[in-house]
Amino acid sequence: MRMVFGLVLLVGIALAGGAVYLAKDRIAQYQVANARAQEALAKVVPTVTVYVAQDALKYGQRLTKDDVRPVDWPENAIPEGAFVEEAVLFPENTDELRVVLRAIEKDEAIMAVKVTEPGEDTGLTSRLERGKRAFTIKVDVSSGVSGFLRPGDRVDVYWTGRADFGRNESKGDITKLIEAGVKLIAIDQSAGGEVNEATIARTVTVAISPQQVAALAQAQSTGKLSLSLVGAEDDTIAEAINVDQRSLLGFEAQEAAAEVEKEKVCTIRTRRGAEVVELPIPCTN
Repeated sequence: MRMVFGLVLLVGIALAGGAVYLAKDRIAQYQVANARAQEALAKVVPTVTVYVAQDALKYGQRLTKDDVRPVDWPENAIPEGAFVEEAVLFPENTDELRVVLRAIEKDEAIMAVKVTEPGEDTGLTSRLERGKRAFTIKVDVSSGVSGFLRPGDRVDVYWTGRADFGRNESKGDITKLIEAGVKLIAIDQSAGGEVNEATIARTVTVAISPQQVAALAQAQSTGKLSLSLVGAEDDTIAEAINVDQRSLLGFEAQEAAAEVEKEKVCTIRTRRGAEVVELPIPCTN
């Protein structure tokens, strides 16, 4: 009887030890899984609801609730001016809709700078900054950069004409940079930038100050204006440029060299004792 009791006790101890070992292994596995889960949670970026375009939107298109959808956007990467509340994008106190001012691609965030206020006009007045005026310049294939201009581009404006302020000052045709880095807000009758191919424009509209309007109006009425496209990432400012026919052909350099030539000096020789001396005198011929 004692032997049976001892055997049962040994079996019980073995089973208890096995159960403890299995429990410790399970606990270790749970701790590892929990640590991994905590690491994964630490890597999760907090998000905020941002409204994006359901499909591509074109300039002049009215924006409806069917054109947008909410998405989870990383909180630390929200574009400036993005709409995070539907009540702000579509105010409940008005039935007027916003209108797209610039082309918006599918899944692109809807931003305030790319749409109007509810019911606001989409004409050029909405694109003019404070103190700016719209002015139209006539162009052709040669003066309009071969049709590669788009609204939003910046251009330098050159004037070519004849400046006759006097017989002695007349230098023939002159080309001069009169405005640098002027922003285009419309090409012909279009203020949208979604042009797929080059088109030959007849007019371009720029946003400039009243003083610049007067300067360009005077230049356009007295000569020919030409545009030079400025690179999108170019932040340099063009210096004063003035080229006439004489400087183009190098005549001014020749005249300057001639002026530098040593003037002719006339002398006479006279003897002073045993020494012969040359004395300068005015040249008569």
